[in-house]
Amino acid sequence: LNNLAGLLLSPNHPDVAMTLHNLAALLENQAKYDEAKPLCERAIEIVEKKGKYDEAKKLRPDHPHVASGLNDLASLLESQGKYDEAKPLYERAIEIWKKVHGPDHPYVATGLSNQAGLLRDQGKYDEATPLYERALGIREETLGPNHPNVAESLNNLAGLLQEQGKYDEAKPLYERAL
Repeated sequence: LNNLAGLLLSPNHPDVAMTLHNLAALLENQAKYDEAKPLCERAIEIVEKKGKYDEAKKLRPDHPHVASGLNDLASLLESQGKYDEAKPLYERAIEIWKKVHGPDHPYVATGLSNQAGLLRDQGKYDEATPLYERALGIREETLGPNHPNVAESLNNLAGLLQEQGKYDEAKPLYERAL
C-alpha cells in the first residue's frame, strides 16, 4: 500500500490486512472483481502469517480469521463465475470452522450454505440440497427456530426446490420463513 498505512505500518501488519479486506469488499460490491481479488488474497496471506486483524499475534493456517478470508475470496470468485476456484476455498473454510468450533456451529452452517449456493448456481441441485438441509438443521438447533438465519436457510432451500419445480415442497418452507 502506498498510503498512510503503508508509511506507518509494516506491509505485513494485521491492520494492513484489515484495510485490504475492507477495500476488497468495497470493490466486490462495485463488481470490480479483478481489482478486489489480489487484495483479498494478500489479506489472507498476511493473516495466515501474522495474526488476526485486532491482535498482532501468530496465527495458524487453520485460524477462524483465515477461514473468513477464504470464504470471502470464494464468494468473490463465485461472483465472477469461477466456480472451480471457489469450491475448494469454501471447503477449506468449512473444515477450519469445524475443527475450531465443532461441526454444529453457525459458522459451519454459513459455509455449508455458501457452498450450496455455489452448487445451485451450477445447477447441481442434488449436491446442493443436503448442504442446505444441514445448514438449516445446524441453525435451527443452535439459534432456535425463530432466528433470521433460520429464515434465510428456509428461503434458500425453498428457492432450490422451486427451481426444480417442486412447488409443493417449497411452499411450506416459504411459509415457515414468514
